[in-house]
Amino acid sequence: MSPHVVGTTPYPWPFDADLAGAATALVVVVPRGGPRPSADVAGSVRALAAAVRGAGGVVIAATTTAPARVGPPAPHAGVTARDLLDGVAPDHEVVAGGVDAFYASDLDLLLRTRGIARLLIAGVGLETSAHSTMRDANDRGYECLLVVDACEPLEPDLVGPAVSMVEMSGGIFGAVGRTRDVVAALGHTAPALAPTSTPAPTSTAAPTATAAPTSTPAPTSTPAPTSTPDPDQPQGALR
Repeated sequence: MSPHVVGTTPYPWPFDADLAGAATALVVVVPRGGPRPSADVAGSVRALAAAVRGAGGVVIAATTTAPARVGPPAPHAGVTARDLLDGVAPDHEVVAGGVDAFYASDLDLLLRTRGIARLLIAGVGLETSAHSTMRDANDRGYECLLVVDACEPLEPDLVGPAVSMVEMSGGIFGAVGRTRDVVAALGHTAPALAPTSTPAPTSTAAPTATAAPTSTPAPTSTPAPTSTPDPDQPQGALR
């Protein structure tokens, strides 16, 4: 199994070859009142969400707010990140105060609290909200992958330049990949489970050593009785 998502440019993503699902988040960025994405983009977002969730990661729906518009409102019917995640409820939802999903929101605090290190960027506004969010995330130290076919551009002609900006200088803002490759890579990533501790076996007390039998001292020999001279027996002549 490869430790990277296959086919990412300009470098194999993630750079540290760590695809642990629990430290990965899908951030679905949608501008308030943005256009409804194509069926293909919506399907890609749902596939990513299911893969991230299956790998033990986090799915975040982020709504961004464009600057005050001068003139009549945009003609598009508003779509939300939750609409794109149809069938996969997000773990968290944030509302940003600007085009960037980090601006005036709790997104950074939320990610750090969950121990997230890698971000998959998808949603609506590839060259606006998604791009701005990715650049800010990179500045904050997150390893980012722009999933290009899971992002709806506001201007199709700007897809190429937006991708080029990410890939320039060896991946100045991260890397670019595609949905099918991300899903395949995460499919091999099992959720991180806390190991169950096996109680240490209780030690069996070593059997007490049986004292060696004390040796019985050998019986002391009784000296032979000394003979008492017979007074009636004549003694040897003195010399």
